[in-house]
Amino acid sequence: MLKQLDAFCRLFAIKIYRVKPFIGKNMYICLPYQQAMRQKSFRYRKNMKIKSLKNNQIDYKKWDECIESSKNRLVYPYSWYLDVVSPGWEALIIGDYDYIMPLPVKKRFGFNYLIQPILTQQLGIYSAQNIHKKIVKKFRRNIFFLSYEINLNYGNYEPGLLTAPNYVLKLDAAYDEIYNNYSDNTKRNLQSAYKCSLQIKEIEDSIDFIDFIFSVNKNYRLGHKIMATELIETALQKNKIILYGVYNFQNQLITALGLLKDERRLTYLMPASSEQGKSMRAMFFLIDQIIRQYAGTGTTLDFEGSKIAGIARFYRGFGASNEPYYLMRRFRPKFLLKNKHYTKRYNRQG
Repeated sequence: MLKQLDAFCRLFAIKIYRVKPFIGKNMYICLPYQQAMRQKSFRYRKNMKIKSLKNNQIDYKKWDECIESSKNRLVYPYSWYLDVVSPGWEALIIGDYDYIMPLPVKKRFGFNYLIQPILTQQLGIYSAQNIHKKIVKKFRRNIFFLSYEINLNYGNYEPGLLTAPNYVLKLDAAYDEIYNNYSDNTKRNLQSAYKCSLQIKEIEDSIDFIDFIFSVNKNYRLGHKIMATELIETALQKNKIILYGVYNFQNQLITALGLLKDERRLTYLMPASSEQGKSMRAMFFLIDQIIRQYAGTGTTLDFEGSKIAGIARFYRGFGASNEPYYLMRRFRPKFLLKNKHYTKRYNRQG
Protein backbone atom coordinates (compact mmCIF):
# COMPACT_ATOMS: atom_id res chain seq x y z
CA MET A 1 0.00 0.00 0.00
CA LEU A 2 2.87 2.37 0.82
CA LYS A 3 4.25 2.06 -2.71
CA GLN A 4 0.90 3.14 -4.19
CA LEU A 5 0.77 6.12 -1.80
CA ASP A 6 4.34 7.08 -2.68
CA ALA A 7 3.50 6.91 -6.39
CA PHE A 8 0.34 8.97 -5.81
CA CYS A 9 2.35 11.60 -3.93
CA ARG A 10 5.01 11.93 -6.62
CA LEU A 11 2.35 12.07 -9.35
CA PHE A 12 0.56 15.03 -7.76
CA ALA A 13 3.69 16.61 -6.24
CA ILE A 14 2.01 16.89 -2.85
CA LYS A 15 2.88 15.79 0.67
CA ILE A 16 1.42 12.67 2.20
CA TYR A 17 1.99 11.22 5.61
CA ARG A 18 3.19 7.84 6.61
CA VAL A 19 1.94 6.26 9.81
CA LYS A 20 4.05 4.27 12.26
CA PRO A 21 2.80 2.49 15.38
CA PHE A 22 4.03 3.33 18.88
CA ILE A 23 5.71 0.38 20.50
CA GLY A 24 3.22 -1.56 22.57
CA LYS A 25 0.32 0.74 21.75
CA ASN A 26 -2.35 0.62 19.10
CA MET A 27 -1.72 4.24 18.14
CA TYR A 28 -0.01 6.01 15.25
CA ILE A 29 2.18 9.01 14.66
CA CYS A 30 2.65 10.83 11.39
CA LEU A 31 5.96 11.55 9.69
CA PRO A 32 6.47 14.00 6.81
CA TYR A 33 6.79 12.32 3.43
CA GLN A 34 10.46 13.14 2.82
CA GLN A 35 11.45 11.91 6.27
CA ALA A 36 9.47 8.72 5.75
CA MET A 37 11.16 8.14 2.41
CA ARG A 38 14.61 8.59 3.94
CA GLN A 39 13.82 6.05 6.64
CA LYS A 40 12.43 3.58 4.12
CA SER A 41 15.42 4.06 1.84
CA PHE A 42 17.86 3.51 4.71
CA ARG A 43 16.17 0.33 5.91
CA TYR A 44 15.53 -1.26 2.52
CA ARG A 45 18.63 -0.42 0.49
CA LYS A 46 21.25 -0.35 3.21
CA ASN A 47 24.67 0.03 1.53
CA MET A 48 23.19 0.76 -1.91
CA LYS A 49 20.90 3.61 -1.09
CA ILE A 50 19.29 5.25 -4.10
CA LYS A 51 18.96 9.03 -4.00
CA SER A 52 16.36 10.98 -5.95
CA LEU A 53 17.61 14.33 -7.28
CA LYS A 54 15.79 17.27 -8.77
CA ASN A 55 17.44 18.90 -11.76
CA ASN A 56 19.05 21.69 -9.74
CA GLN A 57 20.59 19.13 -7.37
CA ILE A 58 22.43 17.19 -10.07
CA ASP A 59 26.19 17.66 -10.39
CA TYR A 60 26.51 17.85 -14.19
CA LYS A 61 30.27 17.31 -14.11
CA LYS A 62 30.03 14.08 -12.14
CA TRP A 63 27.02 13.02 -14.19
CA ASP A 64 28.84 13.34 -17.52
CA GLU A 65 31.97 11.71 -16.11
CA CYS A 66 29.85 8.69 -15.16
CA ILE A 67 28.38 8.52 -18.67
CA GLU A 68 31.83 8.90 -20.21
CA SER A 69 33.19 5.94 -18.25
CA SER A 70 30.10 3.74 -18.57
CA LYS A 71 30.42 0.33 -20.16
CA ASN A 72 27.06 0.92 -21.87
CA ARG A 73 27.72 4.52 -22.89
CA LEU A 74 25.33 6.17 -25.33
CA VAL A 75 24.90 9.78 -26.41
CA TYR A 76 21.33 10.26 -25.13
CA PRO A 77 22.01 10.48 -21.34
CA TYR A 78 24.67 13.20 -21.53
CA SER A 79 23.46 16.30 -19.69
CA TRP A 80 23.59 18.53 -22.77
CA TYR A 81 21.37 16.12 -24.71
CA LEU A 82 18.84 15.70 -21.88
CA ASP A 83 18.63 19.47 -21.33
CA VAL A 84 17.30 19.81 -24.88
CA VAL A 85 14.97 16.82 -25.19
CA SER A 86 13.70 16.77 -21.58
CA PRO A 87 14.15 20.15 -19.82
CA GLY A 88 14.00 19.80 -16.05
CA TRP A 89 14.90 16.10 -16.11
CA GLU A 90 15.52 14.49 -12.74
CA ALA A 91 17.67 11.56 -11.66
CA LEU A 92 18.19 8.54 -9.47
CA ILE A 93 21.75 7.80 -8.34
CA ILE A 94 23.65 5.33 -6.19
CA GLY A 95 26.77 6.41 -4.32
CA ASP A 96 28.88 9.21 -5.71
CA TYR A 97 27.38 8.88 -9.19
CA ASP A 98 28.46 5.23 -9.36
CA TYR A 99 25.13 4.23 -10.93
CA ILE A 100 22.85 6.83 -12.48
CA MET A 101 19.46 6.91 -14.18
CA PRO A 102 17.85 9.98 -15.80
CA LEU A 103 14.13 10.53 -15.26
CA PRO A 104 12.44 12.42 -18.14
CA VAL A 105 9.71 14.13 -16.12
CA LYS A 106 6.74 15.85 -17.70
CA LYS A 107 3.60 17.42 -16.28
CA ARG A 108 0.14 17.38 -17.81
CA PHE A 109 -3.14 18.44 -16.18
CA GLY A 110 -1.28 18.64 -12.86
CA PHE A 111 0.09 15.09 -13.16
CA ASN A 112 3.80 14.37 -12.97
CA TYR A 113 4.76 11.38 -15.12
CA LEU A 114 7.70 9.97 -17.08
CA ILE A 115 7.75 9.68 -20.87
CA GLN A 116 10.52 8.76 -23.27
CA PRO A 117 11.56 11.93 -25.14
CA ILE A 118 11.59 12.02 -28.92
CA LEU A 119 14.93 11.49 -30.68
CA THR A 120 16.03 9.55 -27.60
CA GLN A 121 15.91 5.83 -28.16
CA GLN A 122 17.47 4.57 -24.91
CA LEU A 123 17.92 5.97 -21.41
CA GLY A 124 17.97 3.74 -18.31
CA ILE A 125 20.86 2.98 -15.95
CA TYR A 126 24.53 3.75 -16.67
CA SER A 127 27.67 2.81 -14.80
CA ALA A 128 31.32 1.91 -15.20
CA GLN A 129 30.44 -1.15 -13.10
CA ASN A 130 28.51 -4.20 -14.21
CA ILE A 131 24.77 -3.56 -14.09
CA HIS A 132 23.28 -6.69 -12.55
CA LYS A 133 19.60 -7.45 -12.94
CA LYS A 134 19.21 -6.80 -9.19
CA ILE A 135 20.42 -3.23 -9.76
CA VAL A 136 17.85 -2.76 -12.51
CA LYS A 137 15.13 -4.08 -10.21
CA LYS A 138 16.27 -1.77 -7.40
CA PHE A 139 16.09 1.30 -9.64
CA ARG A 140 12.73 0.25 -11.06
CA ARG A 141 11.29 -0.06 -7.57
CA ASN A 142 12.47 3.46 -6.77
CA ILE A 143 10.54 5.13 -9.56
CA PHE A 144 7.81 6.74 -7.47
CA PHE A 145 5.69 7.97 -10.34
CA LEU A 146 2.30 6.40 -10.89
CA SER A 147 2.64 6.62 -14.68
CA TYR A 148 5.77 6.01 -16.71
CA GLU A 149 6.92 4.79 -20.11
CA ILE A 150 10.69 4.53 -20.32
CA ASN A 151 13.13 2.82 -22.66
CA LEU A 152 16.02 1.35 -20.75
CA ASN A 153 19.26 0.62 -22.62
CA TYR A 154 20.78 -2.56 -23.99
CA GLY A 155 22.78 -3.10 -20.78
CA ASN A 156 19.75 -3.06 -18.45
CA TYR A 157 18.45 -6.60 -18.58
CA GLU A 158 15.88 -7.77 -16.06
CA PRO A 159 13.68 -10.86 -16.53
CA GLY A 160 10.14 -10.00 -17.58
CA LEU A 161 10.85 -6.65 -19.25
CA LEU A 162 9.57 -6.00 -22.74
CA THR A 163 12.19 -5.73 -25.49
CA ALA A 164 12.54 -3.71 -28.68
CA PRO A 165 14.99 -4.33 -31.54
CA ASN A 166 17.97 -2.14 -32.32
CA TYR A 167 20.39 -3.00 -35.11
CA VAL A 168 24.10 -2.24 -34.77
CA LEU A 169 27.10 -2.91 -36.98
CA LYS A 170 30.58 -3.38 -35.52
CA LEU A 171 33.16 -1.62 -37.69
CA ASP A 172 36.20 -3.59 -36.49
CA ALA A 173 36.99 -5.23 -39.83
CA ALA A 174 38.26 -3.74 -43.09
CA TYR A 175 35.68 -2.46 -45.56
CA ASP A 176 36.01 -5.39 -47.98
CA GLU A 177 35.26 -7.87 -45.22
CA ILE A 178 32.22 -5.89 -44.07
CA TYR A 179 31.02 -5.55 -47.69
CA ASN A 180 31.16 -9.32 -48.13
CA ASN A 181 28.50 -9.60 -45.44
CA TYR A 182 26.11 -7.27 -47.28
CA SER A 183 22.95 -8.97 -48.52
CA ASP A 184 22.51 -9.54 -52.26
CA ASN A 185 19.65 -7.03 -52.23
CA THR A 186 21.86 -4.35 -50.67
CA LYS A 187 24.59 -4.97 -53.23
CA ARG A 188 22.07 -4.66 -56.10
CA ASN A 189 20.74 -1.38 -54.70
CA LEU A 190 24.28 -0.05 -54.37
CA GLN A 191 25.01 -0.91 -57.98
CA SER A 192 21.97 1.15 -59.00
CA ALA A 193 22.95 4.04 -56.74
CA TYR A 194 26.50 4.24 -58.07
CA LYS A 195 25.13 4.75 -61.60
CA CYS A 196 23.26 7.94 -60.56
CA SER A 197 26.21 10.36 -60.24
CA LEU A 198 25.44 11.06 -56.60
CA GLN A 199 27.59 13.26 -54.36
CA ILE A 200 27.90 13.38 -50.58
CA LYS A 201 28.54 16.68 -48.81
CA GLU A 202 28.35 17.84 -45.23
CA ILE A 203 25.41 20.17 -44.64
CA GLU A 204 26.82 23.21 -42.86
CA ASP A 205 23.58 25.03 -42.05
CA SER A 206 21.43 23.26 -39.45
CA ILE A 207 18.34 25.12 -40.68
CA ASP A 208 18.79 23.68 -44.18
CA PHE A 209 19.06 20.21 -42.68
CA ILE A 210 15.97 20.58 -40.46
CA ASP A 211 13.87 22.18 -43.21
CA PHE A 212 14.66 19.30 -45.55
CA ILE A 213 13.91 16.64 -42.91
CA PHE A 214 10.54 18.13 -41.97
CA SER A 215 9.55 18.73 -45.59
CA VAL A 216 10.01 15.13 -46.76
CA ASN A 217 9.44 12.99 -43.66
CA LYS A 218 5.81 13.22 -42.59
CA ASN A 219 6.42 11.21 -39.42
CA TYR A 220 7.86 14.32 -37.78
CA ARG A 221 5.46 16.81 -36.23
CA LEU A 222 5.95 20.49 -36.86
CA GLY A 223 5.60 21.08 -33.13
CA HIS A 224 8.92 19.29 -32.60
CA LYS A 225 10.84 21.42 -35.09
CA ILE A 226 12.11 23.95 -32.54
CA MET A 227 13.41 21.22 -30.24
CA ALA A 228 15.01 19.31 -33.12
CA THR A 229 16.72 22.48 -34.33
CA GLU A 230 18.08 23.19 -30.84
CA LEU A 231 19.36 19.63 -30.54
CA ILE A 232 21.16 19.75 -33.88
CA GLU A 233 22.68 23.18 -33.18
CA THR A 234 23.85 22.12 -29.70
CA ALA A 235 25.40 18.93 -31.08
CA LEU A 236 27.18 20.92 -33.80
CA GLN A 237 28.59 23.34 -31.22
CA LYS A 238 29.96 20.39 -29.25
CA ASN A 239 31.27 18.67 -32.39
CA LYS A 240 29.04 15.68 -31.64
CA ILE A 241 27.24 15.36 -34.97
CA ILE A 242 27.89 15.31 -38.70
CA LEU A 243 25.08 16.35 -41.04
CA TYR A 244 25.35 14.40 -44.27
CA GLY A 245 23.58 15.30 -47.49
CA VAL A 246 23.34 13.34 -50.74
CA TYR A 247 22.96 15.49 -53.87
CA ASN A 248 21.89 14.53 -57.38
CA PHE A 249 23.69 15.54 -60.58
CA GLN A 250 21.81 18.88 -60.49
CA ASN A 251 23.21 19.56 -56.99
CA GLN A 252 19.80 19.15 -55.35
CA LEU A 253 19.58 17.69 -51.87
CA ILE A 254 17.70 14.37 -52.05
CA THR A 255 18.74 12.55 -48.84
CA ALA A 256 19.96 13.71 -45.42
CA LEU A 257 21.15 12.07 -42.23
CA GLY A 258 22.51 13.23 -38.88
CA LEU A 259 25.25 11.03 -37.44
CA LEU A 260 25.85 11.52 -33.72
CA LYS A 261 29.41 10.56 -32.89
CA ASP A 262 31.79 9.65 -30.11
CA GLU A 263 34.82 7.35 -29.91
CA ARG A 264 32.73 4.22 -29.48
CA ARG A 265 29.53 4.77 -31.38
CA LEU A 266 28.01 6.46 -34.44
CA THR A 267 24.27 6.94 -34.02
CA TYR A 268 21.90 7.22 -36.96
CA LEU A 269 19.62 10.23 -36.37
CA MET A 270 16.75 11.78 -38.36
CA PRO A 271 17.24 10.09 -41.75
CA ALA A 272 15.06 11.30 -44.62
CA SER A 273 14.87 11.03 -48.39
CA SER A 274 12.82 12.75 -51.06
CA GLU A 275 11.00 10.59 -53.60
CA GLN A 276 13.95 11.02 -55.96
CA GLY A 277 16.33 10.05 -53.18
CA LYS A 278 14.39 6.84 -52.63
CA SER A 279 14.28 5.98 -56.34
CA MET A 280 18.03 6.59 -56.66
CA ARG A 281 18.78 4.44 -53.57
CA ALA A 282 20.60 7.41 -52.05
CA MET A 283 20.40 6.14 -48.45
CA PHE A 284 22.09 2.88 -49.48
CA PHE A 285 24.81 4.97 -51.11
CA LEU A 286 25.27 7.17 -48.02
CA ILE A 287 25.43 4.31 -45.50
CA ASP A 288 27.93 2.45 -47.66
CA GLN A 289 30.17 5.52 -47.79
CA ILE A 290 29.96 5.96 -44.02
CA ILE A 291 30.97 2.32 -43.55
CA ARG A 292 33.90 2.83 -45.96
CA GLN A 293 35.03 5.84 -43.94
CA TYR A 294 34.87 4.20 -40.50
CA ALA A 295 35.70 0.56 -41.32
CA GLY A 296 38.56 -0.74 -39.20
CA THR A 297 38.17 1.94 -36.51
CA GLY A 298 36.51 -0.33 -33.96
CA THR A 299 33.50 1.92 -33.56
CA THR A 300 29.86 0.78 -33.74
CA LEU A 301 27.29 2.06 -36.22
CA ASP A 302 23.97 2.26 -34.38
CA PHE A 303 20.95 2.26 -36.73
CA GLU A 304 18.39 3.13 -33.98
CA GLY A 305 15.80 0.44 -34.64
CA SER A 306 13.52 -0.81 -36.01
CA LYS A 307 10.33 -2.79 -35.35
CA ILE A 308 9.18 -2.13 -38.92
CA ALA A 309 10.06 -5.18 -41.01
CA GLY A 310 11.18 -3.32 -44.13
CA ILE A 311 13.44 -0.96 -42.20
CA ALA A 312 14.91 -3.80 -40.13
CA ARG A 313 15.66 -5.62 -43.40
CA PHE A 314 17.42 -2.49 -44.72
CA TYR A 315 19.68 -2.43 -41.63
CA ARG A 316 20.34 -6.17 -41.70
CA GLY A 317 21.28 -5.84 -45.34
CA PHE A 318 24.52 -4.10 -44.26
CA GLY A 319 25.34 -6.94 -41.87
CA ALA A 320 23.89 -5.31 -38.75
CA SER A 321 22.76 -7.54 -35.88
CA ASN A 322 20.06 -7.03 -33.29
CA GLU A 323 21.12 -5.55 -29.94
CA PRO A 324 17.76 -5.23 -28.13
CA TYR A 325 16.94 -2.72 -25.44
CA TYR A 326 14.31 -2.95 -22.70
CA LEU A 327 11.03 -1.18 -21.97
CA MET A 328 9.23 -0.28 -18.74
CA ARG A 329 5.61 0.85 -18.72
CA ARG A 330 3.04 1.43 -16.01
CA PHE A 331 -0.43 3.00 -16.00
CA ARG A 332 -0.71 4.92 -19.30
CA PRO A 333 -4.14 6.66 -19.17
CA LYS A 334 -5.64 8.01 -22.37
CA PHE A 335 -5.43 11.65 -21.34
CA LEU A 336 -1.62 11.31 -21.08
CA LEU A 337 -1.38 9.37 -24.34
CA LYS A 338 -3.51 11.82 -26.33
CA ASN A 339 -0.65 14.22 -27.04
CA LYS A 340 2.07 11.61 -26.85
CA HIS A 341 5.46 12.65 -28.24
CA TYR A 342 5.11 10.42 -31.27
CA THR A 343 2.64 8.09 -32.90
CA LYS A 344 5.14 6.24 -35.06
CA ARG A 345 8.80 5.53 -34.72
CA TYR A 346 10.91 8.37 -36.09
CA ASN A 347 13.76 6.13 -37.22
CA ARG A 348 12.61 5.82 -40.81
CA GLN A 349 14.84 4.79 -43.66
CA GLY A 350 13.63 7.82 -45.60
